[in-house]
Amino acid sequence: MAEAQEWSAERYVRDAGFVAKLGAGVVEWLAPRPGERILDLGCGDGALTVDLVAAGATVVGVDASADMVAAAQKRGLDAHRVDGEALNFGPEFDAVFSNAALHWMPDADAVASGVFAALKPEGRFVAEFGGFANCAAIVTAFQSVARARNLAPALAKPWYFPTEAAYSQVLERAGFRVERIQRFPRPTPVPAGMRAWVEVFRAPLFDACGADREAVLDEVVALLEPSLRDEKGNWTADYVRLRVEATKPA
Repeated sequence: MAEAQEWSAERYVRDAGFVAKLGAGVVEWLAPRPGERILDLGCGDGALTVDLVAAGATVVGVDASADMVAAAQKRGLDAHRVDGEALNFGPEFDAVFSNAALHWMPDADAVASGVFAALKPEGRFVAEFGGFANCAAIVTAFQSVARARNLAPALAKPWYFPTEAAYSQVLERAGFRVERIQRFPRPTPVPAGMRAWVEVFRAPLFDACGADREAVLDEVVALLEPSLRDEKGNWTADYVRLRVEATKPA
């Protein structure tokens, strides 16, 4: 499986650890119950997976990153390297859960079909990820530097950020019944600073710039400073999240 984005679990925890901390709301929607079998799709280093286990569920974690899977396994979790766009599970899970991962899987129909197949009848799919207009300023800055250097558009925006309507249609095509779906702004403080954020989440763009890598990083940060950095020097990412609960009919 090709992996365009390489992940360092250690750096992710250091510079983007807030991602798991902000996942409490979607875990509440899932409401894991003792004895349930749950698939954590895009489990990362397992920071939220351990909460599902603590609730008494049996959890299988899958992620595309070998380093993240290794970090999850070090926590004692049942984690495996799996392509989320090519899930191959039978109807064995009571629930599929995902936080901050689906926007990295642009073939949304393939993901939804795989999730549907993995669920038992009446199984539920609960997820949160980037929705339409997520990181709009950041994406615009990326597109600016990419176009100026004739780089592939996908380097600037590899993500899938749908509207509620568009994602509801994806789920319904797969056979799901959408129970609830909402998109909401969530301005998110970035304690490590914007330079660290963009390096963590879009390293391939800067790597493609070769010897100009550091200069392009500086350019992106400068473009974002007027809108995402306050008078005290604090950075905030312009997040918009999409949260959904859907059910596989009996």
